[in-house]
Amino acid sequence: MFTGIIEEIGEITAIAPAGDGWRLTVRAPRAARDAVHGESIAVSGVCLTVVDSTAETFDADVMKQTLDVAALGGAAVGTRVNIEKAMPVGARLGGHIVQGHVDGVGDLLEVRPGAQWSVLRISLPDDLAPLVVDKGSISVDGTSLTVSAVSEPAEPSPWFEVSLIPETLSATTLGARAVGDRVNLETDILARHVERLLAFRAAPEGGSR
Repeated sequence: MFTGIIEEIGEITAIAPAGDGWRLTVRAPRAARDAVHGESIAVSGVCLTVVDSTAETFDADVMKQTLDVAALGGAAVGTRVNIEKAMPVGARLGGHIVQGHVDGVGDLLEVRPGAQWSVLRISLPDDLAPLVVDKGSISVDGTSLTVSAVSEPAEPSPWFEVSLIPETLSATTLGARAVGDRVNLETDILARHVERLLAFRAAPEGGSR
């Protein structure tokens, strides 16, 4: 479990084939210095398991299914990534509940810089659009953000916007994102549970319960 509060920006230093997936080496000194085998670290919003580590790097395996559904599949050596270690029990929940289970990817459609912040408009896959609400929470590349605007249900190409303060711009990879970049999206787990419950309530009599 994570909070979406990024602890450092890491860098992918090696990618090696591992079956039909990858083994990544990530340079992230703050996360790696006390990393232990088997613990979870979110890499740009993707929950990965540490399989080896040094004082400055950690290795993690990424299966094909993750590469297929997450923007991490387009990463290369030198790609900068957001890093967050799992939240310890009893810690403050500074962002929102983030599982590290990416729902899909969005494309950065627009960047509008302001005097004190930047506004990012990001596309939404059709199936995720009902789960994103104005003033709700969403994880973008592992960063806990508040939705500042969202497209109307009737719009054919769903989108949402987030407003980034200077701290977020400097402490995460989002400050260097450009139009056309793909980002990992994880919607609010509470919204996903509600959608599932409503789907069962709407099931016809005699259907699956």
